[in-house]
Amino acid sequence: MFESLQENLQAAIKSLRGKGKLTESNMREGLKLVEQSLLDADVSYTVVQDFMARVADRATGQRVLLSLDPTQQVVGIVYEELVQLLGPVDPSLHLRGEVTVIMLCGLQGSGKTTTCGKLATLLLENKTPPLLVAADLQRPAAIDQLQVIGQQLGVAVFSDKAAKDPVKLCLTAVAQARQDGTRVVILDTAGRLAIDQELMDQLARIDQRVQPDQVYLVVDGMTGQDAVNSAKAFNEALELDGVIMTKLDGDARGGALLSVKHVTGVPVKFVGTGEHLDALEPFHPDGMASRILGMGDMRQLFLEARRVVDEKNQKELERKMLEGQLTLDDFKDQLEKMSKPGLMQKMLGLMPGMGEAMKALENEDAEGGMRRMIGIINSMTRAERRNPKVIDQSRRQRIAAGAGVQAHEVNQLVRQFDTMAPLMQSLAGKGIGGRLQAIREMQQSGLLDPGGRMPRIKKGTGKRLTSQERAHLKKMREKELRKRRRADREQS
Repeated sequence: MFESLQENLQAAIKSLRGKGKLTESNMREGLKLVEQSLLDADVSYTVVQDFMARVADRATGQRVLLSLDPTQQVVGIVYEELVQLLGPVDPSLHLRGEVTVIMLCGLQGSGKTTTCGKLATLLLENKTPPLLVAADLQRPAAIDQLQVIGQQLGVAVFSDKAAKDPVKLCLTAVAQARQDGTRVVILDTAGRLAIDQELMDQLARIDQRVQPDQVYLVVDGMTGQDAVNSAKAFNEALELDGVIMTKLDGDARGGALLSVKHVTGVPVKFVGTGEHLDALEPFHPDGMASRILGMGDMRQLFLEARRVVDEKNQKELERKMLEGQLTLDDFKDQLEKMSKPGLMQKMLGLMPGMGEAMKALENEDAEGGMRRMIGIINSMTRAERRNPKVIDQSRRQRIAAGAGVQAHEVNQLVRQFDTMAPLMQSLAGKGIGGRLQAIREMQQSGLLDPGGRMPRIKKGTGKRLTSQERAHLKKMREKELRKRRRADREQS
């Protein structure tokens, strides 16, 4: 998601990190690269200007320039301003005691009908099966598609291909839901290839007569500023409650997502991250800002992990993490469970410091990438899987030959596991808020860099850490992890 924007922003921040000493002059040069990254991502020009004015005002102050690590301060400022730009957002559906009516609207091809199924999937996870209403009477194929989705999910679909009036159809469907005791009704309304008055009049009539509790606009995130323009037009006609942005798993540059709230005043409430019906995420500005800066999204990672691991295995995995017993066998078990196409890249993209593993999978399908990782682990002995630190150069060559991969791929897998295991161990047993706070504290203390890894640059100098300094920092981090685990045990 937003790979180009991530790479450009990280390059801009890296240019600041390379300076021997930060001054107001070279700070402004670095911020100019940040500005260019946002413009290249098709973010609205006025949004970029307002955003950069706030960032520059905070980043060029003496408090930042004279701090021990001004670059880290800049990362924090950009992060906080991104969160403010994207939020605040309330991603809950606000279900009422009786029938809650949710109306979806949008242009044809935005993924509106599929999004009905994705919202239904979220509701089913909360034990609230909805009634889907096929109110797009202009396209019989849309009615058929919604019926297929209903069959896949096992939820009811209200449709009538002979109907001519979508308002009457929607009113009848809501009355049927009340009679059946269904708590949520989702209306799939008509779309057009472009905004026209006839479409807006029809949607306005449905809005006035049915009086839906929430109206969401579904927009294609790959259409850039056109998505923002359509959101503005729909909001003027209907007073939207939120936007659902789809197709963010493609080559969307991020401009629409970063612009829509500022330009229209309408928040993005959900984002579609794939074609499958479970690929819809509630939108959290802090997590998205963290992802854009390449820092992962631990909140969403744990939510995704809950979907993959059943409750019994989840408790066993957390016990191992708390006791520091996480092994490559456990990692392999999770890989085997994540066989769904696209899920592997998604999970890696949510992990701090997993950029290298993502790049290794860029040119492979998800199943192929997982098979390579599993093959590497299977080529290890039981002792090597339990403790990867015993793997020396000769063993790496043997493992690589057994798995049919290059030795550097073995190195990469072991290195990423070495980074991930202590981090996950320190976060085990905490709620999501506690996990996020622990990561921020370790980043602020210098035990982790913004990507969740051990830092390689000496604070305030721009110079690389020596091996002795890294060893000392590693000891400090391990001491901090032990202290956190001890505190967790005392609390429990």
